[in-house]
Formats: sequence, structure tokens, C-alpha cells
Amino acid sequence: MSKESDAIDQVFKIHEDAKKERTQSQKLDQIRVGTSHLTREEMVWADEAEAEAQDGPTEPYHPIQHREDTRSGCLGGVLYAVFILCVSIILACLGWMAASDMLALNKESFTATVVLPDSIFETEVVETTDEDGNVTGRKTIRHADIDYLSNTLKQAGLIEYRWLFEFYCRMAHADEKVRPGEYQLQSTFDYRALIQNMRPNAGSASTVNVTLIEGMTMREIFVRLERSGVASFEDLMEAAETARFNYSFIENAEDDETIEAERLEGFLFPETYNFYANMQASSAINKFLEQFNSKLTDEVLAQIQDSGRSLRDIVTIASMIEKEAADDDERADIASVIYNRLRADMQLGIDASILYVHQDHDGAPTAEMLKEKSPYNTRVYKGLPPTPICNPGLMSIIAALNPSQTDYYYYALDTETGRHRFFNDENEFNAFVATQDYE
Repeated sequence: MSKESDAIDQVFKIHEDAKKERTQSQKLDQIRVGTSHLTREEMVWADEAEAEAQDGPTEPYHPIQHREDTRSGCLGGVLYAVFILCVSIILACLGWMAASDMLALNKESFTATVVLPDSIFETEVVETTDEDGNVTGRKTIRHADIDYLSNTLKQAGLIEYRWLFEFYCRMAHADEKVRPGEYQLQSTFDYRALIQNMRPNAGSASTVNVTLIEGMTMREIFVRLERSGVASFEDLMEAAETARFNYSFIENAEDDETIEAERLEGFLFPETYNFYANMQASSAINKFLEQFNSKLTDEVLAQIQDSGRSLRDIVTIASMIEKEAADDDERADIASVIYNRLRADMQLGIDASILYVHQDHDGAPTAEMLKEKSPYNTRVYKGLPPTPICNPGLMSIIAALNPSQTDYYYYALDTETGRHRFFNDENEFNAFVATQDYE
């Protein structure tokens, strides 16, 4: 019985081993199909079982899994791209807005009046140099207050972004280009056009006509210019003393020195002028001097040279003729009296000369004025006064260059006719004066 029992046990063992092998084979097949549902213990077992099946060592089996960092990296790349796109859109919008303002794109068309007062400008004297860097002289530069300028244009609706306009002004040195004045500016002007049209010679500058009459003094002219809105009296006087004018007949101060404003007297040619409102004072004065210079033709210059006198002397004589003559027909005769007295070394005795230092006085000079020891008192001092006593017209200048050939030494106003009577004898002159009431 024991032998039979052992045999039966042996048969069952063989059967159990075969069954066990089939079970392992089935599990291995299952692992090859998919492993996502196995536990960690089962995967370890599978590795050991496969190694045993192949009768050799093997590395642990690791199922393929999706990496978390890969999914995170893709999402970060998408977000970065979106960020770059948003920034680009914002910058593009800002760039378009800035370009639209700078180039005046898509703006409603209108005209705005802009006033740049002289008070927003500062004057600076700088040195000028040649190509080698050597100092050749000095020049005066005026700088505008860019903050005031941008604020004014913003309020007028001509610009939208002050910071952008101010940046442009600094890059283009606009503070040195614009000038005081009143300007009519279009909303369609870009930044460059706005700057170009805020200068006196621009077509947008408001203008005013001023007529200057022969015989007006420099101060009377400056008062009229101030009342007409061209420039202030103070600025004009300062320019008369300090500004440099490139004309041979005008004396200029050296370096930062000042000179008498009366250097301009006689050379502010009387005529009707077209000025810009609130323009630079020196520019307004230059218009007079330029006009005077245009009258100095070759013929006139030749006559001055033949006279043996300087241009300033001729203008001074012309200024006295201008103040004394009742009409054009008298000018050459009055000129002859002046020249005859100068040659005879006599006092000129022209009362209009002493009135030059009393420009606020109306009427004839008083007895006290005629006794003053002033170089302008031609009853006391011989020769010509220090400067012209007014700004003469062309007819008086012509008379000064072409005096009548007479032996007259005296003249007096005939109150009945309103013209002058001329004499070569002092007694006859005094007798006539005694018949006139000059009060």
C-alpha cells in the first residue's frame, strides 16, 4: 500500500507542477499584453518569473508611463507664446497711437491760434568755432520753454502726447528754432510742420501792418511797434543797445558790452512794414535797417563820397531837414542854409535839435531849453549834433546830398503861409521874425 500511495503522490505532484507552469505562463502572457492593472508585487514576481523562464538574469521591468514634466513644459511654452503675443499687440497699439500723433494721422481738420510770448524764451551767448575748433566769435541763441510749448499745443488740441512731443523737440533742437509770435496752426500739421510754422517767416504767423512817418524818432517808433503788438518797448530798447547788426553804418558793441541805443537813430527807414505779431525785437529792427540799406544805391554812395562827409553826417543833416521843412520844395533850400553855416563856422541854431532831448515836450522849446549846455543845443554848440534827431525819409536824404546853391544863412516860418522865408542878411531876418507871433 505504501508503494501505491507513493506512486499516487508522485502522479499528483507532477500534475500540480504542470498546472503551476501553465498558471505562470498565463501570467507572463498577461504581463506582455498590459501591465497597468498589476500591483507592484505582481510586477516584481513577473520579472523573477520571466528571468527563471529564460534561465538568465534580467533587469526589473518598468512599464511605459507619461512624464509629468513633459506635460508641464508644453503648457509653459503655450503660456509664454500667449504672453509674447499680448505684449506685441500692446506695443503695436502704442506705436500706432504715437505714430498717429506724431504724423497727425486721422485728425479732424481745424485751425488753432497759438501764442508764444517773449517771456518764455531765454537768451544764451555761445562761442562759434571754425572747422579746426578755433573760437571765431560769439552768437546769441534763444531757447524756448519746451514744457510751456507742449502744454500750449496740447490745450489747443494740436498734439495728444506731451511727453512724445517734448522728446521730439529735444531730438530736433526745436527750442532753438521756434520764435515768439502768434501763429495760426493746422491740426493736420505733424510735429515737424508744427515746429517749422512757429517761426516769423512761416506762413502761419499772424501779421500786422505798421506805417512809420518821416521824422519819427527811434523811441516814437518803438512805442508804435509795442502798441501794434510787434514787440515790447523794453525789448526793442534792449536790442537797440545789445544786438549785433551786420551793416557797415551801424556800430556794434564788442563782446558783452552795451552801446548807446541812439546808434540806430536816423537809420530806421520810415515806410509801411508788415511785421509778425510778438516777433523778436532785433528782427523787427533789422527790417528797418535792411530797408535803409536798400536805398544806398551805387549812385547814392557815389554822392556821399563826393560830398566829403560820412554817411552818418548826411543822415544827421537829413534828419534836421526832415524836422524843419514844411514841404518838399523847401528841403533843398534848408539844406543850403545848413551847409552855408557849417562852412562859415556858425551855430546852426536849429531848435528842433534841442527838442530831441525833450521828446515829451509839446510846442516850441522854452527859453530854459535854449540855454541848456547839451551837445544837441545847436544855439550853443557849433557843428552837427551827436546823432540824427529823427529818422528822415528819402526826400530829405536826397536834399542833404543835393542842396540848393544859395547864399542863405537864415530862415523863419511865415505863420500866414505855413512855409519858410529865407534870408542872407541877419537884420532882414530879425525884422521879419519881429512881425511873427510864434506863440
